[in-house]
Amino acid sequence: MTTVSALTAKQFLNHWKGHRGLTRKAIEAFPEEELFSYSIGGMRTFGEIMLEVVSIAYYGVEGVTTGTWRNIENLPYFTTEKTITTKQQLLEFWDKTTAYIDQEWEKLLSLDFEQPIKSFGTYENTIYSSMLYWIDNEVHHRGQGYVYLRALGITPPFFWERF
Repeated sequence: MTTVSALTAKQFLNHWKGHRGLTRKAIEAFPEEELFSYSIGGMRTFGEIMLEVVSIAYYGVEGVTTGTWRNIENLPYFTTEKTITTKQQLLEFWDKTTAYIDQEWEKLLSLDFEQPIKSFGTYENTIYSSMLYWIDNEVHHRGQGYVYLRALGITPPFFWERF
């Protein structure tokens, strides 16, 4: 039986990093004073939802590559003790996470992406399905950020400017 891939590993990584780059631009466009205070309709602030996205990416890669998962309620965005409270801190964690993804990518490639996992002690799926969810989650939350930016009178980065 021949296996055919829709994407190479490098294409998958570049796709993910393209989304990460665009989301980073959205964070940069957000006014510092509103990043962790402005919300619409009872939704979380853009800073809070971006902390979720970056936490899932960092600790998701950590869990997949080490086999040791942090429980979802122990991730930085879920705890009541917030250590990231400024745009600069969020961007630093964002960049650290991107560097970590690059660093761990070769380890990821040695894994069977169809292997079942229970990510964050909660979500049963395969490695590839979990990673696709992380990207989908980022895109969804970036969309929320775009709504916030427009409501603040700021034009968000064009969605096709992923690099």
